[in-house]
Amino acid sequence: MTIAGSDGKHRCFGGQPGKEFYGEYHDEEWGVPVHDDRLLFENLILEGAQAGLSWETVLRKRDGYRRAFHGFDVERCAAMGDEELELLRDDVGIIRNRLKIYSVRKNALAFLDIQREFGSFDVWLWGHLDGAPPVNRPARFADMASTSPISDAISKTLKKRGMSFVGSTIIYAYMQAIGMTDDHLAGCWKA
Repeated sequence: MTIAGSDGKHRCFGGQPGKEFYGEYHDEEWGVPVHDDRLLFENLILEGAQAGLSWETVLRKRDGYRRAFHGFDVERCAAMGDEELELLRDDVGIIRNRLKIYSVRKNALAFLDIQREFGSFDVWLWGHLDGAPPVNRPARFADMASTSPISDAISKTLKKRGMSFVGSTIIYAYMQAIGMTDDHLAGCWKA
């Protein structure tokens, strides 16, 4: 079931008074195919930060994450030392969970390995699809898948390569965010 925003558009989420920013994210970013490695890294880190929280909470802290993690420059994130990471535990602009903070460096190192091996993370990641992204039109969020065979495979590989906060459910949400699956609800203006 979609939500009518203050502008009259029906969306999967966001757009109500006080949540216009969330509606903008829905309209301009969620489900739009991403092929830029920096943006793919940013989305991967933010999806992992969401574990146990709402996406709205993470989205409100995105600017803080961009500042704290050098604009998601993967090489700079991979080079962050323990002291720099520990200081971030006092940064109210991000989620201050120690494991999530340290996972940025850990995931950046594995991300760089994939880039070196495949030429780009984009080539490796999108290579999991056989053709165009699948299109699903669930009636309600409760009907929406939370994992898929593709998210299972990506998650398994990323974990083997040393990443954390990349379980299949997180990866499926990541795939939704970066347009690897089109899960806009039936009745959404973007469907």
